[in-house]
Amino acid sequence: MKVGYFQFAPVFGDIKRTLDTVANRLARVECDLLVLPELFNTGYQLVSLDEAKALAEDVPGGPTTERLLKLAAERRMHLVAGLAERAGNRLYNSAVLVGPAGLIGVYRKTHLFFEENLFFSPGDTGFPVFDIGPARVGLMVCFDWFYPESARTLALKGADIITHPSNLVLPHCPDAMVTRCIENRVFAVTCNRTGWEERGGKERLTYIGNSEVVTPKGEVLKRAKSDQETLAVVEIDPLDARNKKINPYNDLLAGRRPEFYS
Repeated sequence: MKVGYFQFAPVFGDIKRTLDTVANRLARVECDLLVLPELFNTGYQLVSLDEAKALAEDVPGGPTTERLLKLAAERRMHLVAGLAERAGNRLYNSAVLVGPAGLIGVYRKTHLFFEENLFFSPGDTGFPVFDIGPARVGLMVCFDWFYPESARTLALKGADIITHPSNLVLPHCPDAMVTRCIENRVFAVTCNRTGWEERGGKERLTYIGNSEVVTPKGEVLKRAKSDQETLAVVEIDPLDARNKKINPYNDLLAGRRPEFYS
């Protein structure tokens, strides 16, 4: 199957413009599973709770999810994208998985980073895995990478591919995801953004780019530069993630001894 990412810099608050940009760039792309950044439609650096509420959307039913559903149907592809979700009185930093047949699932970010704690509730979905036919897809968002339990939980639930919408500012994640893939024998598609934001008198946030596709053996099939808009698609065999044999004597998951891990 073909998997990929679209790394770019959204214009803060201009949802329609960003959705148009994504639709235009994907108009001629052949891809089975493509990942967009965290909060891809709005930008990241919120300055108030009122601003967060104004930019958050219902899932499904909001304009972003509806546009993604239309795009997935037209392009016959699956999309994973990060957005601010409104659910009752709560806001979540979420990611949606959509496909040609509709909305497949929603993940709410478990490990909130920095000032996200001022605007979003911690996620309550756990780490879901969805079967899209050619592969089983797990979702996590940005700072979840910092906790090895995130990727391990997805692997234990049978994920072949971890999709990872991000707005990374710390430099360590691209190399850390190589380790996550090796220690779980999974593929990962991390989609970060580029550019910087400096809003409301706050400290500038500079995003590191470096979106990537990594194999279960830790090979980086494609890694974007730090400052360039990049649309990349590579071909993988998701079944490679189902072989957890390290050698004739060691099976990655069967060899776990969880009775000693607490």
